[in-house]
Amino acid sequence: MGDYFERKLDDKRRLGIPAELRAEFDSGVVITKGFKNYLHLYPKSVWDEQVEPQLQGNILDEQTADLNVQFRMGRIEGVIDARQGRITLEQHLLDHAGISRDVVAVRAGRYWRLMAKP
Repeated sequence: MGDYFERKLDDKRRLGIPAELRAEFDSGVVITKGFKNYLHLYPKSVWDEQVEPQLQGNILDEQTADLNVQFRMGRIEGVIDARQGRITLEQHLLDHAGISRDVVAVRAGRYWRLMAKP
């Protein structure tokens, strides 16, 4: 279970995080569009320590600018609801990933990829 889980969104677009994974997100969560039709779910600490420094590259570098647009447009930050272990996903992010109700989450190193269940 540690590297993969499936969940259904509730009627308020909330995704339940398995209890055994919640401590990973104690610092909060950052959700961004992925490179293709999926989302990235980062622990806030991983975003701050690893992603943010990469986005601070050369101010005139087009690739750095493209990455900033990719990861910052529609980016949301939040915390996991302590009681139910849920995070709310914005509709525009769900639309980007083609997620209507069923979500597949797969660990990709220090972050998670959220996709529509095929």
